[in-house]
Amino acid sequence: MKNIIGEKPTDVLHGRTLYCTRFVTDDDIQNKQILDIGCGYGWLELNLFKRGAEHVTGIEISDMDLETARKHINCPTIDFQCGSAIDLPFEQNRFDTVVSWEVIEHIPRNTEQMMFHEVCRVLKMGGCFYMSTPYNCFTSNILDPAWWLIGHRHYSIKKLEVLASASGLTIEKLVLNGRWWEIIATNNLYISKWIFRRKPFLKQLIDRRQDAEYAAEDGFTNIFVKFRKHKQ
Repeated sequence: MKNIIGEKPTDVLHGRTLYCTRFVTDDDIQNKQILDIGCGYGWLELNLFKRGAEHVTGIEISDMDLETARKHINCPTIDFQCGSAIDLPFEQNRFDTVVSWEVIEHIPRNTEQMMFHEVCRVLKMGGCFYMSTPYNCFTSNILDPAWWLIGHRHYSIKKLEVLASASGLTIEKLVLNGRWWEIIATNNLYISKWIFRRKPFLKQLIDRRQDAEYAAEDGFTNIFVKFRKHKQ
């Protein structure tokens, strides 16, 4: 992803990204081999490193997408590689934990089952897959400009259940979270970053509101799911 406003990876997180880190339990991080599909600028890698991960691999689809993370993160237990969510460049049973935040809606349409199969393939037996994605409901859809403009996909609980079951995964935990401040923050990001080429407006205020909103674990904008691999 093009870093048009000079962002750097940070472990000072708020809102949805902060909730993502809290959603993953320490038992699935400490002394574990972890894969982050769609790692972006590497904010999660910094969090996992501080929490005792044995090794973290972050992947993005191209070297350009990894430029910021590689520039700013230099740690022997973190590496970044090019790779596709639907064709992971790793052997079977490689990772204890796989995470993927807000990625599935961006892969080619109708390849979601391929992604789930690949995740299950590289997971060790009993390993966990954590993911989030926009939730398919009326309010979440109509207030997402990307849903209107570019067909930004939102997913139902039933759809994720079907994908998981067909790939040897079962849902262990599912939370709907994010409400009005998540919508405000997302639209603020679209406007500030892509139109004005600057950091979000009123960031500190929105960060505080989002933090409180996500702490309630009650919402409608995003689905957070923990799956477990139960068969080969």
